[in-house]
Amino acid sequence: MIARAANGARSAELSAGADSPRRGEVAFERFSVRFGRIGALHDIDLVMAPQQVTSLIGPSGCGKTTMLRAINRLNETMPGATHAGCVRLDGDDVYDADVDTSALRQRIGMVFQRSTPFPRSVFENVAYGPRLNGLAQGSALDDKVEAALRRAALWEEVRDRLRDSALRLSGGQQQRLCIARALANDPEVLLLDEPTSALDPTATQRIEELLYDLRRDLSIVLVTHNLHQAARVSDRTVFLDDGRIVEVGNTRALFTGPREARTEAFITGRFG
Repeated sequence: MIARAANGARSAELSAGADSPRRGEVAFERFSVRFGRIGALHDIDLVMAPQQVTSLIGPSGCGKTTMLRAINRLNETMPGATHAGCVRLDGDDVYDADVDTSALRQRIGMVFQRSTPFPRSVFENVAYGPRLNGLAQGSALDDKVEAALRRAALWEEVRDRLRDSALRLSGGQQQRLCIARALANDPEVLLLDEPTSALDPTATQRIEELLYDLRRDLSIVLVTHNLHQAARVSDRTVFLDDGRIVEVGNTRALFTGPREARTEAFITGRFG
């Protein structure tokens, strides 16, 4: 069951941490979102399989980021946001009234379009979540920080700079630090909203290589405007338009032989 606990507390499932079997299946069931009178998502039905990269593509304003933020309930922070239907994580509705959103967002990490390191040291950025959530302390916390930085392919670059301000890192390093910060909480799902849009090609390649490795342990949902990136890194691709799913399927099949005319028009650049 998803944690139903007071803020700062963790359920038995969550406290099991990295030793628990990792699942991470995300399922949308007739899910819709409105912001006031404006419909953003309409009757979404979709299952995102565990330990895969699922890319969300589509023209600007089609609902990609709204769909991403629905998974960890971040849309609720927007004025006038309402929803219908449900989103399930491993079978449990994340919108159940008793779900603790802090515990939910520990299980579902998120990295935003622009890197958002805290104005603290590299170490404190990564240690913040595990310390707050009671996952580790002392030498165990040191080990967890190192493990997260290694998983984010950043350890060798910062091992001698752990006490330096995170704001002194390059843009690409800061984005990988934000990924490490999310990974330090032992999430099952990692949400990425245009994580490389502000990065140069070299930094983008590092992030893409990282995603290839991380999907062995995590379910990853990626919003991207870069169709080449979606084709390179994702196992499945979802094409959205006007808040609705137009087509979903194996990435290679969708890009080489789309079933829907709108999908073909979008991936060939005739609109969007």
